[in-house]
Amino acid sequence: MNPLPPDWQQTFERYNDAITRRQFFRQSGTGLGAAALAALLGNRALGADAAAGAPAPWKIAPKAKRAIYISLIGAPSQLELFDYKPHLQTRFKEDLKDWLAGQGERLTGMTSRQAAFPLAPSIFKFAQHGQSGAWISELLPWTAKMADDICIIRSMKTDAINHEPANQLVYTGSMQNGKASIGSWLSYGLGTLNQDLPAFVVLHAKHSSPFSNVQAISSRLWGAGFLPGKHAGVSFRPQGDPVLYLNDAPGVPRELRRRMLDGLDELNRRSYAAIGDPEIQTRTQQYEMAFRMQASIPELADLSKEPESTYALYGDEARNRGTFASSALMARRLVERGVRFVQIFHRGWDQHGTLPRDIASQCKDVDQACYGLVQDLKQRGLLDDTLVIWGGEFGRTVYCQGTLTETNYGRDHHPRCFSIWMAGGGIKGGVVHGETDEMSYNIVKDPVHIRDLHATILHQMGIDHDRMSFKFQGLDQRLTGVLPAKVVKGILA
Repeated sequence: MNPLPPDWQQTFERYNDAITRRQFFRQSGTGLGAAALAALLGNRALGADAAAGAPAPWKIAPKAKRAIYISLIGAPSQLELFDYKPHLQTRFKEDLKDWLAGQGERLTGMTSRQAAFPLAPSIFKFAQHGQSGAWISELLPWTAKMADDICIIRSMKTDAINHEPANQLVYTGSMQNGKASIGSWLSYGLGTLNQDLPAFVVLHAKHSSPFSNVQAISSRLWGAGFLPGKHAGVSFRPQGDPVLYLNDAPGVPRELRRRMLDGLDELNRRSYAAIGDPEIQTRTQQYEMAFRMQASIPELADLSKEPESTYALYGDEARNRGTFASSALMARRLVERGVRFVQIFHRGWDQHGTLPRDIASQCKDVDQACYGLVQDLKQRGLLDDTLVIWGGEFGRTVYCQGTLTETNYGRDHHPRCFSIWMAGGGIKGGVVHGETDEMSYNIVKDPVHIRDLHATILHQMGIDHDRMSFKFQGLDQRLTGVLPAKVVKGILA
């Protein structure tokens, strides 16, 4: 360890004396100008966490303590999975061009120039399951086994027709960049249940299909946006060390590392006192979290002590790090240890062509593991207070994109209706909520907007979505925004 230079304190003081943009606006304003600036920026101007040191006015009685969001990036087709339309079989290849014109439909650039829009019935069989008689595709035999544990929402709708804005809307509440993700809001609003692990963890599952159209995603989907940086999701790597640079460097014992962090903490406290930049506090908290994670992460990531019954439940793929099954098992281990919000991203669901082949492979990836996760939580007494959400960012069209044959077709993006499912955390099992029209094109009963989904998730976690806000750029920012949002009471136990 290199010693500090003799003039380190003077150098440090000169750094603190430097005028930053934040200092300029804070120090140059006087009288009414300072008051106006403070009113515009709120607590952010002073580098304060809106949730720190004060009772949270948004808290209500929770039904769930933690949540797992299974995010299927690319948008799985509701027509192949949960929205059964058997009468379409007799309308194979019927041209919907004139009918679509009457719907006022927005078309993507991928299909807008098609000469025809042939109707493509699903080639997969459906059967009814559970006490609700829910229609579930043969592609999801394991999910069908737990029909009485899940609530299928067939009437989801969104405002976006392309992937990036649609994903941002689903996971941050807005199609604009810079917003806070749902996991960050939960971390901010509720805090952590385990000081040795992050409140919000992100897992990126590998897809087993080399031919899948893998939709790119960005860290904005799990970022903190305008919230303090400590609330951002922490990505666990699917291979190697789950978190880089946690191990002590060769020759640096933990006692020395502790002393180094204590010294760094003192320097950061002085910097914060002089500058008031909240990112200084974020860095300090990240250093401390990393130090604590050195002890907790190796035990968490060690799956060798899981019994054989666990792998029988999740499937043999759970033995392979980075697979969806392994990620589902890791999600259980994380929430079991007090992680507030776990998000599993599984890509490859953007099926514009060769949909029958690709969706079958994708479903095989996730089906048994999702069943295993729900049953594992149930057996351990965790499902009642763990909310599980499964779904993508929008639906798929009833008409074919590209060439249609009896065994092969593709589907374009469709924002007007799609299907998801939820389980646990005070959600009523064995329920099918909402209906679509005969074409799975428009919702005819109990629509659920993305904002309503967010309001419901927050409600189950013990947060009033109207009251939880964060002052930024002169506005009270909310996950559900300023447009109407309601809790979907019909799905609550």
